[in-house]
Order: sequence, then structure tokens, then C-alpha cells
Amino acid sequence: MNVRYRVELSQIERTELRALLSGGKHASRKLKRAQILLAADAETSDEEIARSVGVSGSTVYRTKRRFVEGNLERALSEEPRPGAERKLTGKEEALLVATACASPPRGRARWTLKLLAGAMVKLTEHKSLSHETVRRRLAENALKPWRKDMWCIPQVDGEYVARMEDVLDLYAEAPDSRRPVVCFDESPVQLIGETRQPIPAKPGRLERYDYEYRRNGTVNLFVLLDVHRPWRKVKVTERRAARDYAQCMRDLVDIHYPDAEIIRVVQDNLSTHSAGALYQAFPPAEARRILRRLEFHYTPKHASWLNMVEIEIGVLRGQCLDRRIDDPKRLRREITAWERQRNAARSRIKWMFTTDKARAKMAGAYPATSKES
Repeated sequence: MNVRYRVELSQIERTELRALLSGGKHASRKLKRAQILLAADAETSDEEIARSVGVSGSTVYRTKRRFVEGNLERALSEEPRPGAERKLTGKEEALLVATACASPPRGRARWTLKLLAGAMVKLTEHKSLSHETVRRRLAENALKPWRKDMWCIPQVDGEYVARMEDVLDLYAEAPDSRRPVVCFDESPVQLIGETRQPIPAKPGRLERYDYEYRRNGTVNLFVLLDVHRPWRKVKVTERRAARDYAQCMRDLVDIHYPDAEIIRVVQDNLSTHSAGALYQAFPPAEARRILRRLEFHYTPKHASWLNMVEIEIGVLRGQCLDRRIDDPKRLRREITAWERQRNAARSRIKWMFTTDKARAKMAGAYPATSKES
């Protein structure tokens, strides 16, 4: 075998093979073929190559043969492998996809591999069809009919576009201490207690806690986030009524931004997030005093992703609240510690989506009248 297929690499080929072995992610079979070729170029025997690379003698022989009869690319790549013919024809595969996308049989909530295999036997001339055949064909078409995603489908109209671009333009503004932009939202938190004392972790053993828990009610978080500076504030309240919201707005004006001329507040469309909430909570003169310092900007309906504070709430849940906390006082202490650390670290939300990107990526969703003009 060695006499018949002699490997002689050029300097360029050696360099390419060494670069392949020195870095990057490649299939292990491809890396072994590169090792075989370099060893064969150094006139190492087939037996020694097979032993050092960890392959069979026939693999060494085939790799050398493909290089000599072809080229380097052919020697490194996979040969076509013979296999059984596909069980489903193109038309039958299209029928399977259409069936999986249609409603399941009466009495069943969703399609399963077994149901689809049975349906294909009825619809075609196949006497049987394995679940694995159905699974592979569905996987090739990125279909999982047994799964569903729930999400809010927004109505993208002129109002949606106007609110979206208003918020995005605020985010894109240069920082102005006299006219800060603050994102506001709220989030409920369950107070969860242990029914049994957890067992602490030890070397070689994870911390263990009982699957049973005790629910001690809920509290509400009001979260404020400055768009242009590394600052956030979390307030824990027992409720999220209009009075609690109004108190947050007064704190925003009198405590957090006493020197600002106008505070632009980005928030969602919850009924309590309105100027009327301040008149429910305070005398008219006080409500008007606060509102003169506030300017509300609303995100579109079903578009909470446009509120930057939603990202901050996700960070809070992942870093601080992803555990069982049963006492409101302890919850306040933990959130306060997290808030101080985030502010001290000058952590920011890096917002990348702009009005220009929205018009480019969502051009097809914009109202037709805006295109004509």
C-alpha cells in the first residue's frame, strides 16, 4: 500500500494542514485525516500512523489514496456514504408537512409522532411507517407540531408606529440632566417560604431543598431606570394601586430628580399609569404641581419589549430573586443590596434598536400610507 500511494505535500499544503490542526473547530475525522497526511509526508509507515493517530490501517490507506488520486480537499472531506432510499417520496414528504400543520384529529389536542405515522399510512400506500422516519422528516422542515408558543400579536398600525418611534427617539437622544428619560414598570413577586430546612452544599454534594414550599402572599415592585446614566431604583409595595403609582411619581419628582425641568417617563398602558392617578391620590394643586414636571410617553400595546426597564427587571430576577424569599423585610434588604451593587458598578442597558433599524427591519409591517408618502 505504501508503495502504491506515496504522499508528497507541497509547502502550501503543509501550512494549510498545520493551520487546520492548530486552531478552530473542525470534525475529529477531518483532523485525523490531516494528521495522517502530515505523517505520511514525513515517510512514516502506515502501521505507525494508524497507531499514533488512533485509526485503522484501512483509514490510512483510503486517505492516502484519495489524496494521490484527487487532491487535498478530497482527502480531507467525507466520501458519500451509501444508505437505504428515503421511505417517503417528495410528494409524500410534502403531504406529511401539510398534515402536521393542519388541525389534529378530533379528540386530540395536538399531533404526536404516532398519530402522524398512522395518518400517513392511511393517506399513502405504505403499510407501516416508523416514528423515527416521521421525526427526521419533520426535523428537516423545522416542525414540532406537539409544541406551541403563546405570544401577543400586536396590531401594527399608525398608532403603534408613532409610539414606537417616539420611544426610540427618546433613547437615541444625548443625555440631558435637565430633561432625563426614565423607564418605569412594575412587577409582582411571590413570597415563597420553605416547609423544611434546606441542606447546605458540601464538597461533592449539591445544596438540597424540599420541592414543597409555603406561599406567603405577594408584593409589588415599582422599578425605575434612567436611560442615559447608570441608575435604577426599586420600590417594594404591598399593592400596585393608583395611590402607590402616584407616590412613585412624586418621589421621582421630589427625591430622585429635584433639579430636572421635565422628566420624560416611558411606561406601558396600564390603567393606573395615568395623570388621573395623581388626582386620585393627592389634592388637585399637589397633583398639578407634580404633573407639570412629568411628560408621559407610552409604549405601543403588546410591545413591552420597547420599555428598557423590562430588561432590567429580567436582570433583577436572574441575579437576585431566583430563590425562595418568604419575608417582605428580607426581600427589601436583598433588593436594596442588589440595587446598590448595580449602581456602584455603573451597569447600563446597551440599547441597539433605533428608529432607522425599525424602518428597515419592519418595513413590511408599517402602514401602507406611510410607504406612499
